Amino acid sequence: MTHAEKPAARNTAPLRLGIAGLGTVGVGVLRLLEQNRDLVQARAGRAIEVVAVHARDRAKDRGVDLAPYAWAETMEDLASNPDVDLVVELVGGSDGPALSLAEAALERGKGVVTANKAMIAHHGHRLAKLSESGGGALRFEAAVAGGIPVISGLREGAAGNALERVYGILNGTSNYILSEMESSGADFAETLGDAQKLGYAEADPAFDIDGVDAAHKLAILSALSFGTQVDFDGVEIEGIRQVRAVDIARADALGYVVRLIGVADIDDNGNGGDAPRLLQRVRPCLIPKNHPLAPIDGATNAVVAEGNFAGRLMFQGAGAGEGPTASAVMADIVAVARGDRTPPFSVLADTLRAAERADSGARIARSYLRFSVADRPGVLAELTAAMRDADVSIESLIQDGESGEDGVLVAMVTHAGPVANVRRAIALLENSPSLTGQPLVMPILRS
Repeated sequence: MTHAEKPAARNTAPLRLGIAGLGTVGVGVLRLLEQNRDLVQARAGRAIEVVAVHARDRAKDRGVDLAPYAWAETMEDLASNPDVDLVVELVGGSDGPALSLAEAALERGKGVVTANKAMIAHHGHRLAKLSESGGGALRFEAAVAGGIPVISGLREGAAGNALERVYGILNGTSNYILSEMESSGADFAETLGDAQKLGYAEADPAFDIDGVDAAHKLAILSALSFGTQVDFDGVEIEGIRQVRAVDIARADALGYVVRLIGVADIDDNGNGGDAPRLLQRVRPCLIPKNHPLAPIDGATNAVVAEGNFAGRLMFQGAGAGEGPTASAVMADIVAVARGDRTPPFSVLADTLRAAERADSGARIARSYLRFSVADRPGVLAELTAAMRDADVSIESLIQDGESGEDGVLVAMVTHAGPVANVRRAIALLENSPSLTGQPLVMPILRS
């Protein structure tokens, strides 16, 4: 820098917020800003002020004073308000009003901070383009893993690394259910009911227990980690409804725990010329007890990323709740106040690669298989014959001595082999009268 040059003047004018959505997280943001106002201002280098808010019910008592803020009758009013510099979207939903608000704000050059994982998973690439063309920031730290700073950790902290794999426990509800089944010995339905009574699970828990919530987060992490376009539709999803207490107990006896895991890895073909092949899947897995994810219980989230220079990085903490999520939202607001204009997915949206979807059947893995079968001679021979014909090598086999209402339970652990072979074995048994229930297959996560 020459003597004539001067650093760019820092913007010290207050950053003015418009908040859409005054549920748990929105109210948490207001409380955080009120309680930590001086600290936040010192770290942001400028004042941060809420000037307008919007929610569906203006009259509802939320336990906070809304009198200091202008009330926006519609979300369009919030996006078009000239006094709003940054829109904080906490409404939720992949489409509809939340998406319209984000688009309208970005088209006007305003920044957007969101906790909306579904919207980013489905429309993140397009919104990133709008952000970059209009000049307004797009940030979504709170969309993945609540209060854990995994987005900024990967985007900035691991910026010098080629990430080869990202995976983790991405849904607190499912993790709570599985770890409670582990500690109590209760079965899935009973544990889910208890989780709903305690508020850990929604009245309709499908998004959580069927793996959709985790898949939204995994699609975002994949794009951020590998420089690919967000591809939620490419995530293979299987939830935890079929996991039984007996599976938890057998996993424990074998030296594993069961957790719902989202895993993504990429094959760049070694030259960068061909489209990379991306594999994304959410499934219940057996995790070795010496793996760092094994002790993660309750509603905690944890993300592991493997970089070519940093090695294994792990991020762990509360995955949801008023405080943790509001903390992540405020971290994004402070970054915007400081003038951070890092591309939403680390690289410019136009350079995000369109990845091919990898064939998961070609992957080599060990698997846990559980069958419910009729209590009669020859059934075990039928199962092992199907494994033989599909070229699946059995490492160990456990058979219950007693028959229950679903028949006899038989579990197997396979040697490492192509996943497609296990699928072929299951297909060979599909119409067998010996099976009294749907088989369960869980991969064994490598250490």
